[in-house]
Amino acid sequence: MLLGCIADDFTGATDLANNLVRSGMRTLQTIGVPAAPLEGEVDAVVVALKSRTIPAAEAVAQSLAALEWLKRAGCRQFYFKYCSTFDSTAQGNIGPVAEALMDALGAKIAIACPAFPTNARTIYMGNLFVGEVPLSESGMRHHPLTPMTDSNLVRVLQAQSRAKVGLVAWTAVAAGAAAIRARFDALQAAGVRLAVVDAINDADLHAIAAACAEHPLVTAGSGIAIGLPENFRRAGLLPPRANAAELPRVQGRAALISGSCSQATNGQVANWIASGRAAIRIDPLTIAQGGDAAAAALSKADPLLAAGPVLFYATSTPEEVKAVQAKLGVAEAGAMVERTLAAIAQGLIARGVRRLVVAGGETSGAVVQALGVEALKIGPQIDPGVPWTATLGPQPILLTLKSGNFGSEDFFAKSLQQLDEPARAP
Repeated sequence: MLLGCIADDFTGATDLANNLVRSGMRTLQTIGVPAAPLEGEVDAVVVALKSRTIPAAEAVAQSLAALEWLKRAGCRQFYFKYCSTFDSTAQGNIGPVAEALMDALGAKIAIACPAFPTNARTIYMGNLFVGEVPLSESGMRHHPLTPMTDSNLVRVLQAQSRAKVGLVAWTAVAAGAAAIRARFDALQAAGVRLAVVDAINDADLHAIAAACAEHPLVTAGSGIAIGLPENFRRAGLLPPRANAAELPRVQGRAALISGSCSQATNGQVANWIASGRAAIRIDPLTIAQGGDAAAAALSKADPLLAAGPVLFYATSTPEEVKAVQAKLGVAEAGAMVERTLAAIAQGLIARGVRRLVVAGGETSGAVVQALGVEALKIGPQIDPGVPWTATLGPQPILLTLKSGNFGSEDFFAKSLQQLDEPARAP
């Protein structure tokens, strides 16, 4: 095993694993820290945690436990993956986890680079852009748990870190790996331990990855992952692989579950409904009134599932989310919806669903935990950052775990159509 990764949510883990597979690394994603060594030959493992929004001390403890398991597995380099929109608060969890991992590995400096240009996430002069707008003007400013109201990542990361934070500006990045390494040396001499790194295109990501070849720890979104496999190939450790994304063909019913309230997912839900496809709304206020909302939704879906895929959605606009949170509380509103969607997922599997699309990081975490999924093999990409995956074992389930911000407007229909195509090349 070459690369050991720790992701702070489940869709982020899949996003990272997708980029590794597309770059030729056989990759497994585990749901939490495995209890035993993994079977089979893999080049990279991504340990998916649900640690993005929990107290920082708990996130640190879980991440260190994952690191210890990956070290025992013999990994040569380690990767802490967070969201491409740097989802965090003044308390963490990116800074505290990164520093704890650095201390455990004896790392003198580590990058912080959530850039993913393919999905319109770029960094210039330390400022993160979502498409053409600064992060603080994007839909992330309305995120119910981690509202991002500052686009300057140096400032954001410094607020949650003990270590000094610096910047590798694009002028150095554009000059290539040697210039980036020289900037690392200068920052380290100035007492900097965490370096935000600009990136505006894929060539930048490859240069940054090459400059980090000897770093014990990389902290980033999924973008840097497109360049890391080449480091292992240059070292003679990773042979060319054409079949890293192969998955078994699985027959059975299909369904979709959406808990994300991001702008992208709102558009995807609207597209699905506008096309006349079956959809059932999950209302948090109805859940709060008592009764079994999951059972009621599944009962309504029973005659529909026989005819085709059904979408179960709690996706709402920012204004609707705020109104619900005002009545129920932020944490309780989210927890109720997660529990209900997880119960729906269990009911769907019991009804013969074997192909399941899940939208939203917190929702995906709740669903895979409810289904008892321990590990996933990463398969072909649907949209940038979102692949199909398969559970391990004799009766696999195909899952796609989509970050709320990712995917085209027709993502839901496109993801299921891909499974019916005769050729599913990587």
